[in-house]
Amino acid sequence: MPFYQLDELEKQKSRVNAKVESGAVPGEFMKFGIVTKPEGEGPPLHEHPNEEQFSLVIAGQMHFVLGEEDRVVGPGTLIHIPRNTRHRSRPVNGPATFITIKSPCGNGELAQDYHLRPEAAEIEKLYPGKKP
Repeated sequence: MPFYQLDELEKQKSRVNAKVESGAVPGEFMKFGIVTKPEGEGPPLHEHPNEEQFSLVIAGQMHFVLGEEDRVVGPGTLIHIPRNTRHRSRPVNGPATFITIKSPCGNGELAQDYHLRPEAAEIEKLYPGKKP
């Protein structure tokens, strides 16, 4: 069985937002990633029609829009994102790092099942100063 050191995972820039960096490991049925976002950075409101996602904040604070909920969470918060659920997240008060697990694995790319929501631009206007 393979073992991984998080700080040794190859870091890649997100194709959705190049300021977001992640290291990922594909498995047979799921993919794992550790993601670091600078303050205010992240992809616009989107959903994953084919993937279920869990994210665990390990450092910093994250502002989440998840379905109809809107809240700031910190280290130790586990977020469940069912497929077809609209969401976006941005670090507040500095950068943030979180672990994310998505299933199914697909091709192993964390943003593979990214689908921009039609109301994304409207939602971004609600949070001025938070970059899309």
